[in-house]
Amino acid sequence: MFGSFLDLRMAGIVVVFDFDKTIIELDSDNWVVDELGATDLFNQLLPTMPWNTLMDRMMGELHSRGKTIDDIAEVLKRAPIHPRVVPAIRAAHALGCDLRVVSDANLFFIETILKHLGLRDCFTEINTNTSYVDDEGRLRILPYHDFHSSPHGCDLCPPNMCKGLIMERIQASVAKEGKKKFIYLGDGTGDFCPSLKLREGDHVMPRKNYPLWDLICKNRVHIKAEIHEWSDGEDLERVLLQLINVISMEEANKLFSVDCKFGSIPMAAREALPKALSVPH
Repeated sequence: MFGSFLDLRMAGIVVVFDFDKTIIELDSDNWVVDELGATDLFNQLLPTMPWNTLMDRMMGELHSRGKTIDDIAEVLKRAPIHPRVVPAIRAAHALGCDLRVVSDANLFFIETILKHLGLRDCFTEINTNTSYVDDEGRLRILPYHDFHSSPHGCDLCPPNMCKGLIMERIQASVAKEGKKKFIYLGDGTGDFCPSLKLREGDHVMPRKNYPLWDLICKNRVHIKAEIHEWSDGEDLERVLLQLINVISMEEANKLFSVDCKFGSIPMAAREALPKALSVPH
């Protein structure tokens, strides 16, 4: 009986992670370009084309310089990550939360790093820009939204990806399974649009002193979710796991309040519940 209540309450939590500067400590695009010695060309071309298009161009440049897909993968595996982030993700997954990535990086970069960290199987879905290795061995990077044929029309987001639209799709897809609570973690300007899609009872975790945090501070009236800032991986782990605990306790209490009418909740189960932790604002 008690185990079934635990399963139900944890299954109702969806945790959505940005990737760059949220799971890892830096921007994966810049990391690869810098580590493989193409920074000057990148900076020269940056004013002339969209970022996503530029990254595809840079992968072509690196290929022409003799850099292989394995060279790129080795650089990605060295990307710095706070030591508490991996345990935080594993703990959230072990608790039964539905973990997803929404990122403006690309699939090859994200999957390479997550597999290296042993985290790929923790995530049910990765929403990011398409990437693949072509017949010549060059990595190609394509936009999530084809902004030439079907622009997304959101003024808050870059042309290649509207995270808000992705969030709405996730919300609609999980709604079929019953009411879900969302926790969204991010740092950048592109994370503001999906934060606006969160509802009352949801939670947003902006990284303190990063663009998302600044935007939320200036536009609090437009944010329906509860706001919980974090500064580093240790903060991320503490706040995230406390939030999961608080949400799951709230859901368990609702279930108990219904079943208590029928006298079906044993006292031992009630006493076994963990105490709710306070969450800093």
